[in-house]
Amino acid sequence: MGSPLFRCLVVFGLICLSAFKTESSTKITVYLIGDSTMSVKEKKAYPETGWGMPFATFFDTTVVVDNRAKNGRSTRTFLSENRWQPIVDQLQEGDYVFIQFGHNDESKEKVDRYTTPAEYKKNLSQFIADSQQKKATPVLLTPVSRRKFKDGIAQETHMEYSDLVRQVAKEKNVPFIDLDKKSLELLQKFGEEKSKLLFLQLAADEHPNYPEGKNDNTHFNELGAREIAQLVLAEIKNLKLELANRIIKPSK
Repeated sequence: MGSPLFRCLVVFGLICLSAFKTESSTKITVYLIGDSTMSVKEKKAYPETGWGMPFATFFDTTVVVDNRAKNGRSTRTFLSENRWQPIVDQLQEGDYVFIQFGHNDESKEKVDRYTTPAEYKKNLSQFIADSQQKKATPVLLTPVSRRKFKDGIAQETHMEYSDLVRQVAKEKNVPFIDLDKKSLELLQKFGEEKSKLLFLQLAADEHPNYPEGKNDNTHFNELGAREIAQLVLAEIKNLKLELANRIIKPSK
């Protein structure tokens, strides 16, 4: 039958296991806020794919990925169009908010989207504060890199605004993914020509949605979106976020 001490240890172990199982199986929502590089695409845009689309498929049934990213949005317009407050209202303890802006904030020629550096930092800080107030975890990401090469070397395309994200992440001490840096390394790994395979690059009449072809070095196709999503997943694991425990284990 075993000693009383042994039985106590067994019971204690079962209690701990039960508590762990309950905690890890609690359903949570992962909100994605950002721009077109992350967003869900309409069928007419296919094969253009935001990296948030394949990202949603890598988690177990305890996770709902709610992708609120929207084409053409900056931090300023995401707030002014009241896209943020409904998320705040729904946030629950244990949820996550992945925040990736910059492409449109930095576009001075598009005055309807442009956000000054000071306002950009302020807006990122608001996303963080509002999330933390609801006991959710904000995760800051630098904007994913565009495809630009010079003499075979992948070039930085978001230097100023990526640095602003790095500053805010350090100041606020929040989980941070340097997606600009990681995606730049990915582009360099693929090389100048093969990296075209990651983007919306189509010859005329190659796809019915783009009869005139497409030469887009900002937006991804299915392969590119999955590659970027995998970079984010790897960083979730490196950060040792609780969310990493909910990533589906590879089948053997």
